[in-house]
Amino acid sequence: MAHPDTGDQAPVIDRIAHDGERVNTAAEPDARPVVVYFYPRDDTPVCTRQACSFRDHLGEFNALDAQVIGVSADDDASHRDFAERHALTFPLISDHDGSLSQAFGVGRALGVLANRVTFVIDRHGVIVMRYQAQLAAARHVEKAMTVLRTL
Repeated sequence: MAHPDTGDQAPVIDRIAHDGERVNTAAEPDARPVVVYFYPRDDTPVCTRQACSFRDHLGEFNALDAQVIGVSADDDASHRDFAERHALTFPLISDHDGSLSQAFGVGRALGVLANRVTFVIDRHGVIVMRYQAQLAAARHVEKAMTVLRTL
């Protein structure tokens, strides 16, 4: 499946997050970099480690003026429980219809489980990093931080 890659314009995310706030990556052009990470499911061991790693580094992301957004097919109620249970203060977006995964070309591992893919999008809406690793939860944060420091 073809997917947007580094150098391509990122698909726009315009959804209501788990906390009821609207997330629109096109609302403020040239506003701030965005880290969008797609993960398979709330409350699974690797997904929880990944979300908590983003949470634990949120101060560093904020210092780099970057917004973090998590995306999975789970519904808003699941996202609210997940965020509350793990003190996640960044938006979690439900991709219940799979349209965001499709737009970003995330696909499925072995045709079944949603892939774990992280994108860094610069201030101009251009993808500057696409990183995919199914089991390396913390590497997604490290890779994103490394790229953000160069922007």
